Amino acid sequence: MRLLAFFASGLALGVAPLAFAQSGNLTLPKAVEAGAAFSIATAGSGKATLYIAGLGQVVKRQVDLGQTVNFPVGTLYSAGRYVVVLQGDQEPESGEFDVVPAKGVAELSFLARPSRLPVGLHDAITGAVYVFDAYKNLMVAPTPVSFELSGPSGAAQKRTVVTRFGAAWTEFDSTARQGADKFVANAGAASTRRVISQVPGDPCGLTMTAKRDGKQVELQTAPIRDCSGNPVPDGEVVTFTASFGDDQSTADVPIKGGIAKIDMPIQDGALISVASGVVMGNQIRWEK
Repeated sequence: MRLLAFFASGLALGVAPLAFAQSGNLTLPKAVEAGAAFSIATAGSGKATLYIAGLGQVVKRQVDLGQTVNFPVGTLYSAGRYVVVLQGDQEPESGEFDVVPAKGVAELSFLARPSRLPVGLHDAITGAVYVFDAYKNLMVAPTPVSFELSGPSGAAQKRTVVTRFGAAWTEFDSTARQGADKFVANAGAASTRRVISQVPGDPCGLTMTAKRDGKQVELQTAPIRDCSGNPVPDGEVVTFTASFGDDQSTADVPIKGGIAKIDMPIQDGALISVASGVVMGNQIRWEK
């Protein structure tokens, strides 16, 4: 019962000092690497039970006092503070040691946002990485992480960031050309990749022409591109407007084959304009 009470108080305290100081009958390592073999030396004579309790792990061994207890590879794998209790015929003796993450990055958790965005935006792509060892412990020691964003333009953006408390993050510009860009993060032997889809931005330099087509007027845009020269995809809407005095008629036309085209009945002297979203194009005063 005394041992159970001891564990209850120790776990409630977390990493705070325990009621029992480390005894001369226990020789503990200062720290153990996760998954590594380690030893605990005992003093005295007789039989005892050795307990090791930590984050989600409890290990129990029957020991002969005065002997060194060897623990094989993989015994302790969760990083954190561990309590050691030696229970024999006398009062329990105790100590503490830390299990630290294993060396070498084994896994990356990579968050990249957004997955789809327009081209040519400053610091619009963000990437955040968390680094883990082979036992999925967060590696809080400073670790360099290299980020690279590359795509159809061929001009790769690269940056190396050192983690803080296990995390590293960065921002990149979206590139000038549409397409699927590769966003790669590397740390040690671990690498992971995400795909960022970059789409054309708003139309730029929107222009149209007008010509008589029977009883109507044929309105047609030039090939529609964004400010980086990428073709605006089909399906985007272009609005043609014809104004004459207080009268106004409009037509929303989806881009098809890179252009927007429509026949409209337009009065002589009407002012014709073209727009896509907030982008205005040229205006034409229609006369025969």
